Amino acid sequence: MLDILSLSGTRQAGLIREGSISAVELITAHLDRVEAVNPALNAAVEILRDSALEAARLVDKTKPAGPLAGVPFSIKDSIEVQGTVCSAGTLGYRNNPPSKRDATLVGRLRAAGGIPVARTNLPDVLFAFESDNLIFGRTNNPYNPTRTSGGSSGGEAALIAACGSPFGLGSDAAGSVRLPAHYCGIATIKPTSGRLARTGHVPPSGGWIETLWQIGPMARHVDDLWTMMPILLGSDGEDRTVVPMPFVARSEDTLRGLRVAYFTDNGILAADADTAATVRKAASSLQAAVKSVSECRPSQIERSYDLEMEMLGIDGGDGLRAFLTSIGSHQTHPLLEGWLSKLDRHRTDIAGFANYWARLDEFRAAMYGFLNDFDVLLSPVSFSPAVPHGTSTNDKIFPGFSYTMTHNLTGWPAAVVRCGTSHDGLPIGVQIAAAPWREDIALTVAEYLESTCGGWLAPPL
Repeated sequence: MLDILSLSGTRQAGLIREGSISAVELITAHLDRVEAVNPALNAAVEILRDSALEAARLVDKTKPAGPLAGVPFSIKDSIEVQGTVCSAGTLGYRNNPPSKRDATLVGRLRAAGGIPVARTNLPDVLFAFESDNLIFGRTNNPYNPTRTSGGSSGGEAALIAACGSPFGLGSDAAGSVRLPAHYCGIATIKPTSGRLARTGHVPPSGGWIETLWQIGPMARHVDDLWTMMPILLGSDGEDRTVVPMPFVARSEDTLRGLRVAYFTDNGILAADADTAATVRKAASSLQAAVKSVSECRPSQIERSYDLEMEMLGIDGGDGLRAFLTSIGSHQTHPLLEGWLSKLDRHRTDIAGFANYWARLDEFRAAMYGFLNDFDVLLSPVSFSPAVPHGTSTNDKIFPGFSYTMTHNLTGWPAAVVRCGTSHDGLPIGVQIAAAPWREDIALTVAEYLESTCGGWLAPPL
């Protein structure tokens, strides 16, 4: 069964349609796998065995036509699943009543036939690059338990990497689907800002940082990202930020005309040797398939870290602290406190706020101008592979997360796929960014790199 579990969810759906396996058999195998790996990973905070098996029996009985009929998926514990408690990893939500409905994107996966099997771990109210909180504890990296799986969608990435789920949903305001995908060797995409509805997500849309947030699909195989994106698209009539832009379909012709730029040092914290070598290998592998590949860095990209922290820290973190107090989170995790201490130094007044916005607009314009010469921007996801537990807020490490922050600021779509392995056996992903609304370009390049550089490899579990 492990061979079947390692397949893409898209292929698993095909096996069910062919009659090679029943939905009950597939769901049972995944549930058993989650229970087998979770003691080592602590990735799943709730296993939805009863409801998942009930849904699987219904699929086997009714044979629905949905493209994901009978296939399991997992959900980050900041995204509502009907009948379960969405804790967002924070003590104030620990005893909340169960959600009365699914988040919009969970409902869309269900409507396509998908079956929720687990909710996954994350940091306290999502603010950390490690998944550790005071309710459920820390999630371990599937390739080395002394390393973090990343954050904030770290439980999701770890479970998918370990074949507990073929794909699932995370969310990203500074790299929170891309960093865990890199650390755990899976694939993901942060879609263009405004692409997917955030109804049913904690925190909800709104506020000055809403353009930084986006929910993103996560999977072992890029094929599943292609399958999920059209299912997840579209306004839900509630999240006013969703833009009804058409999704460009997969095409074999996309690669040929692409002008690719790559870099390994964003001027903030250079990538380590293994990471830089992996990015260069990925760029080299594209040479024969695209129009051009050039080593080139956007002129203002070195401002990414300061701008992201300024936007998040306009009020010095007071808004987040007030929110935590209002929901009863009177005790918070040290990693969250580490984040808040970094935000405090960016506190400003109304004139400073206006200056931050002006600087952000200038940055976005400069980055958009880069697209006159290039269609794809290839880079590290972070300066290194997975870091040891408890070290992410270290001042010598934290700025290394700026590689993902860049594309929260621009709003561009950015995919991640595993392209290498460090000298000590940790996955190394590469980030692929493209112009707004061109998720198809990012996914096309990711799929090519997956085929040429290896993609996901099973962890030693």
